[in-house]
Amino acid sequence: MTKFKARGAGLALVVVALAVTACSSTAATTESGSARSIETVRGTVDVPETPLRVVTLEPVELDTTVALGVVPVGTAVLSEVSGVPSYLGAEAAGIATVGTVPEPTIEDIAALQPDLILGTETRHAQYYDQLSAIAPTVFIASQSDPWRDSVRFVGRILGREAKAEELLAAYDERCAEIAEKHVTAGKTAQLIRPRNGELTLYGPSSFAGSTLECAGFTTPPRPEWADEISVDLSTELAAQAAADLIVVTADDPSDPAAIPASITANAAALPNPHAVDLSYWITGVGPKGGQAVLDDIDRVLSE
Repeated sequence: MTKFKARGAGLALVVVALAVTACSSTAATTESGSARSIETVRGTVDVPETPLRVVTLEPVELDTTVALGVVPVGTAVLSEVSGVPSYLGAEAAGIATVGTVPEPTIEDIAALQPDLILGTETRHAQYYDQLSAIAPTVFIASQSDPWRDSVRFVGRILGREAKAEELLAAYDERCAEIAEKHVTAGKTAQLIRPRNGELTLYGPSSFAGSTLECAGFTTPPRPEWADEISVDLSTELAAQAAADLIVVTADDPSDPAAIPASITANAAALPNPHAVDLSYWITGVGPKGGQAVLDDIDRVLSE
């Protein structure tokens, strides 16, 4: 049996689970209060006034729901080995995992009996009918949408718009504090992610790149930034990533080998590179991830 195509008796059990869950979710919504109508990429969706059992399928949705005080009962993760990112704190440690972000497990979602499911059109469109049979399902358009817009949208879905604005304001205030404290105006910064034998550079429209810019830095210009959030370089071209501040993502930033030789061998162009945690610099999109990135920037500049 695959994750998505149960056969024989397994398929029958899933169908029954979906039907039962859909009925129980509807009943729970009715008992907990009236529904609200939300305009989505799939049209108008009625969601519970106060969702209590949320499942998230996208990192920005997971981060934002936790930040808003609505800890999901389940979430898809980028790695089933790593699980729920530790930067989200103890309150998120008990969230059940329901497959991976690109391949959520429908059976596991149904078993949690959610009253609201949050996903992404570009990643999860093929699962929409199955998901919406379990509970009201709302998709953001794309994981590439501006992350602030996604935070506001999740806030609206959960009926916590004011709190979402407070979180974004706190992020902006922290950016301003760091920019003033470390006099970052006029300085450049480049985020590099080593992977698959190449170096991926992240631009100003990426999550972490935009956070570096929010803290006063400028991303070195490249023509690709007009249309892309990142660009891949061969290791032989590492010097093209030159900037005043170099940050390099790693699974374990404390590992002495976290920064590859292709970067350390280019000390003239890439001076004093700093290893940072991949789990929030790249995948921790949202208010909590943003604050974690800003904490790192402050720490690195204080060294």
